[in-house]
Amino acid sequence: MSRVYNFSAGPAVLPEEVLKAAAEEMMDYKGTGMSVMEMSHRSKAFEEIIQTAEADLRELMNIPDNYKVLFLQGGASQQFAMIPMNLMKNKVADYIITGQWAKKAAQEAEKYGKVNRIASSADKTFSYIPDCSDLDVSDDADYVYICENNTIYGTKFKELPNTKGKLLVSDVSSCFLSEPVDVSKYGIIYGGVQKNIGPAGVVIAVIREDLITEDVLPGTPTMLTYKTHADADSLYNTPPAYGIYICGKVFQWLKKMGGLDVMKERNEKKAKLLYDFLDQSQMFKGTVEPKDRSLMNVPFVTGDAELDAKFIKEAKEAGLENLKGHRSVGGMRASIYNAMPYEGVEALTAFMKKFEEENL
Repeated sequence: MSRVYNFSAGPAVLPEEVLKAAAEEMMDYKGTGMSVMEMSHRSKAFEEIIQTAEADLRELMNIPDNYKVLFLQGGASQQFAMIPMNLMKNKVADYIITGQWAKKAAQEAEKYGKVNRIASSADKTFSYIPDCSDLDVSDDADYVYICENNTIYGTKFKELPNTKGKLLVSDVSSCFLSEPVDVSKYGIIYGGVQKNIGPAGVVIAVIREDLITEDVLPGTPTMLTYKTHADADSLYNTPPAYGIYICGKVFQWLKKMGGLDVMKERNEKKAKLLYDFLDQSQMFKGTVEPKDRSLMNVPFVTGDAELDAKFIKEAKEAGLENLKGHRSVGGMRASIYNAMPYEGVEALTAFMKKFEEENL
């Protein structure tokens, strides 16, 4: 069977080149006679894999020297607890609620201190990003938290909030490495890799060194203390070794493609094709305010649940997989991450056009 165009929101499409290289090394990684899956995380070969992966990520994101890169487990959802456990010195934090994941992060943080929800777009089903240029940031807040790209609702912060000098913590799971970022603007920038970088099971956290201390909330487990992992170079316990290896291959692919400036251009071109079609379509409608649209996740609807279901079914038959919207919002969603080729978006828009002609 040939490969489909996979529009899944995560676990998501990976570059074919990376999958082929991993397949070639599956039985014997560089003459070791074994797969990376079988390899000790204390071995020389794996040490080289994780160190190279970190060096390549630092280069891609231009990470300053006073930031640590940690390869962790537990998904972005575990960071919802880990962040307050490590950062809530005053037991106060400000959260900007722009979707399901920021909402869940705020709820989790409430177990450890006071959470102020200083802005939200819940009033319009998270279809926009609130104005964050002059927020009522709490004087005693330990940090301001955002989810930068909303996988479910398809919105993206085009400008970071004005945190009035407070630490910014950002979940970038679904826009990780999709465009250049200024890491120095964040205290912590983190994300699960299963959307834009690798297989599920790895979280990458880039953390400013002064935030990594032993001064954490009482009762914080050893494994949920950033210092534990920072001191051991992400090898305190057995890490998700194979996942890190694939991430490393994706970093090399990104470098080969020309880095994050090139990825941004590619992603803008793909997104424009799809949004331009939606804007002129008589049947399909985008659900996000145009100025806040994500380059990565594009939700759309026909306005008729039966027609949506018919579209998803026929799209699947045409080799366009995983276009069903998140269960909490319905409709459709096309996730067009770095590894989705332009041809995939062309095939989708051509199919949408044909479907519209046949069903209007």
